[in-house]
Amino acid sequence: MTPRLILSPQLFDITINRLCHQLIEVHDDFSESVIIGLQPRGVFLARRIQKTLEKILNKNGIPCGELDVTFYRDDFRRKDLVPNRTHIDFVIENKNVILVDDVLFTGRTIRAGLDAMQAFGRPKDVELVVLIDRRFSRNLPIQAKYIGRTVDTIASEKVKVEWKEAGGEDHVWLITQE
Repeated sequence: MTPRLILSPQLFDITINRLCHQLIEVHDDFSESVIIGLQPRGVFLARRIQKTLEKILNKNGIPCGELDVTFYRDDFRRKDLVPNRTHIDFVIENKNVILVDDVLFTGRTIRAGLDAMQAFGRPKDVELVVLIDRRFSRNLPIQAKYIGRTVDTIASEKVKVEWKEAGGEDHVWLITQE
């Protein structure tokens, strides 16, 4: 395997800051908006976005939740999947929902997230934020409105996102499997 660095820790921070400023342009003070991170790794990005937004806006309490999509996945019976926790302690009814995941690949996780989210109400609008968009790999017609970095990949390549919250350092790698 030959890893290639896509985002260094410095570019990682710059990318998240840029995403936050793009969100502010659309959502203003976030009084009508909520953030939901898809378990497991979208939660890291969602929490990072929440903290950065609160710092930029000098405002605490932007609603941010965690959504597990395990039982909504179309491959749930084919894999040994371990469910994560869902924690959404706010109402999404008539809110602008910002759905967050780290990598957009086939679109299947996002589809499962949209299905799972319906248990919490009917949002006014749903937008997708991803750190990495693997744009040539879709199985479903799903696209992100806010993208940190677009990466053109082939099937034998893997995007690996490392988070300091998971005990590593903020990096994004493209790994070619030989």
